[in-house]
Amino acid sequence: MKTYLDKRPGLKRFIHFLLIPRYQARPRLWVSWFVNPFVHKRHRTSIVRSSVRLDVLPFNPFTLGEHSIIDDFSVVNNGVGAVLIGDNTQVGIGAVVIGPVTIGSKVIMAQHIVLSGLNHTYEDVEQPIRDQIVTVRPIIIDDDCWIGANVTITAGVTIGRHSVVAGGSVVTRSVPAYSVVGGNPARVLKYYDKVIEQWVKGAKAVPVPGI
Repeated sequence: MKTYLDKRPGLKRFIHFLLIPRYQARPRLWVSWFVNPFVHKRHRTSIVRSSVRLDVLPFNPFTLGEHSIIDDFSVVNNGVGAVLIGDNTQVGIGAVVIGPVTIGSKVIMAQHIVLSGLNHTYEDVEQPIRDQIVTVRPIIIDDDCWIGANVTITAGVTIGRHSVVAGGSVVTRSVPAYSVVGGNPARVLKYYDKVIEQWVKGAKAVPVPGI
């Protein structure tokens, strides 16, 4: 279907207009009420608080796993890429999640976190930035991570399993598994060395191959 529509831009624009008002990110009510519940995969035990802006559309996937929660005043948008959330994961108050984003299982996300797999191009100075194309690179948060409050994670970043991102950090590069990172830009502060079975601090915090 996507290939068919890509070859027919006029029809694609018309269908897009039916799904979402022009220059807006929120789908039309009929899409939210009568289409999305049959297209997207939400486990019956999952919770989306009533104040959440669930700006999800049927042409990209959205999944929410068993016992996972999207807390109050958050925004989830899959307009340019899938948003996939695993089991027993907490998306904290006021989070912004713009796909493509994959969040694993047993992830703790604190308050006011921003994950955006989208970027605006700006190189053409003759065009307003809002009129230029967007680029996407997926964000991946692996299982069993803890993301502190007020963290921003930029497009293309992977947070490895059982890692911690300190509150207020800006993460611009991928984080190895079993590590603690913090700062702007975030850097490794501590790393679990499976060889000596200890957490190693500071400059010695170098990832061990195979972890």
